[in-house]
Amino acid sequence: MKFNFLSKAIIKSRHRKFLLMLVDFVVISSAYMLSWLILVRRVSLMEAAPTIFLSSLCFIALFLIVFYLFGMYESLWRYAEAHEFMRCMLATIIAASLFLTFTWVWLQPPYVPMRIPWTVYALSSLLAGMGSLFVRMAYRAFRISYTGSHKGLGIKKTMIVGAGKTGAAVLHNISNEPQKQYDVICFVDNNRQKIGRRINRVKVEGNIEDIPKLVKKHGIQVIIIAITNISSEDVKNITNICIKTRCQLKKVSGISEFEPNVSSAINQIQDVSIEDLLGRDVVDVGLDTLKYLSDMVVMVTGAGGSIGSELCRQIVRHKPKRLVMVDIGENGLYDIQQELLFSTANDKVSLHAEIASVRDKAKVEVLFERYKPDVVFHAAAHKHVPLMESAPEEAVKNNIFGTLNVSGFADKYGVKRFVMVSSDKAVNPTNVMGATKRVCEMIIQCMAQTSETKFVAVRFGNVLGSSGSVIPLFKSQIAQGGPVTVTHPDVIRYFMTISEAVNLVITAGEIAEGGEIFILDMGQPVKILDLAENLIRLSGFEPYDEIDIDFIGLRPGDKLYEELLMDEEGIRKTLNKKIFVGAPLNVSPQELFSNLDKIGAMAQGNEVMETVTMLHNLVPDYDPGFEHPPLH
Repeated sequence: MKFNFLSKAIIKSRHRKFLLMLVDFVVISSAYMLSWLILVRRVSLMEAAPTIFLSSLCFIALFLIVFYLFGMYESLWRYAEAHEFMRCMLATIIAASLFLTFTWVWLQPPYVPMRIPWTVYALSSLLAGMGSLFVRMAYRAFRISYTGSHKGLGIKKTMIVGAGKTGAAVLHNISNEPQKQYDVICFVDNNRQKIGRRINRVKVEGNIEDIPKLVKKHGIQVIIIAITNISSEDVKNITNICIKTRCQLKKVSGISEFEPNVSSAINQIQDVSIEDLLGRDVVDVGLDTLKYLSDMVVMVTGAGGSIGSELCRQIVRHKPKRLVMVDIGENGLYDIQQELLFSTANDKVSLHAEIASVRDKAKVEVLFERYKPDVVFHAAAHKHVPLMESAPEEAVKNNIFGTLNVSGFADKYGVKRFVMVSSDKAVNPTNVMGATKRVCEMIIQCMAQTSETKFVAVRFGNVLGSSGSVIPLFKSQIAQGGPVTVTHPDVIRYFMTISEAVNLVITAGEIAEGGEIFILDMGQPVKILDLAENLIRLSGFEPYDEIDIDFIGLRPGDKLYEELLMDEEGIRKTLNKKIFVGAPLNVSPQELFSNLDKIGAMAQGNEVMETVTMLHNLVPDYDPGFEHPPLH
């Protein structure tokens, strides 16, 4: 079956070449004869017949041979670029030169009655070259026109935002795609000088404010944002206009790096994501300069989670000697192990996946003794706020004592750097999860006072796309037809991407001195209601009309807004203008560890009320908000 398919492909290729050569034969022979007919009044046809016959054979043969050698019958002219036309012109010049040389030397009296006139040389070559080009251009125009007008192929009417270099490249690539998806109807651009002009056949019909009107006028189905050097705030503003049209929104990925390449056009045109609606630029923390992970043994706890797995992905790029991935959940750990095993980034990196709980003190020590890590990233933790409100003793066991176990053995086995993932919920906490994270930060700061290991914590806000975050929940609710549930119309949160969060965590290990809490300048907080409304529109629906939004009230432990810094911490800048450091607090190690012994015994005894009360004693800013702990 495979052989038959190959045979048919070869036959089809041969037929195609034969047809192209036949077309060129007609064009070239017609061009040569036409040049003689133009001179018929000055030349006797009877006298010139032998010269015409022999020279025409030579002319046609030389042109076809040169065209063949130049690959004129290999190119797909429906995708022809400028260099294809230049190749045709060069082949014409060379064929004409060979014809002139051959006939001037051989086809002259007494072998033929007369010489070929100079006008025939010039005119026949010009007509042959122009004729060949015309046929190819006509074929290309026909294919583009036919594809663009053919019905029933799912081609969507498209608007391109941005009539600059990138927009022109997008139009060019779309027009040349073999499986055409988009029919570009118009451009919009805020440059007034461009309005009314055309890029190829497509007119710039207005500015960005005219998008809704033009969408209605032309029945636009897809809008592609293709503007170079555009800030996230500008993307947000454009997107907010576009989503009201209910069109499918696209953007050119890596807009400033767009390459006008036919094969990559569709790959570079991607859906506008919810991240584009946040209006904040991605933080560049200069990871290319980091060297401290190279040729080191690195351990990541919670490696199967959202943050932990992204840590593993980015760490392998810095070529550690060994990466030890630790997690109690086998599914997530297996997924990241398999991903990295087949990743090109992990070349020469020894990967080790270990099923273990950070609560198991003996097993944690076994791992430290076995691998002797140089750098530890501690991301293992319970993080879901409502679940931890109903199981505070589990949050204490896992978050606090998991951190105590891992940090203690990091100190014992001489780890160079220890970086703990914290949360903005640790600031003036109103929930169990935040309070336990605050205790974890206190443990890190106490360890830093006496250990040679550089202990630091990294504090950031909500991570887009992480398990349990609001975006996947909203998407799931929209897919089911709604309603979308928002706790309170005034709730605001800081957001960042998983990649940014992990960039910060890794950078903290580089600039750590010991005891710091690193904080990212996360820009302006986002109103969750606005996020829900925009996500509904981005999904092609109208909020409150097609998809309802229900306000369900604040959950236990929730607050209207999150903070990144406690008043008493102070703040200082780092070399990166987007990263700040909260000054270490004056935490008494003796008092802290004494209280940890007490809360540990309560948690192990599953004494819920006593555990919460002791947690409040450890973190006075934490107010449980209830007289009695919730029932299990």
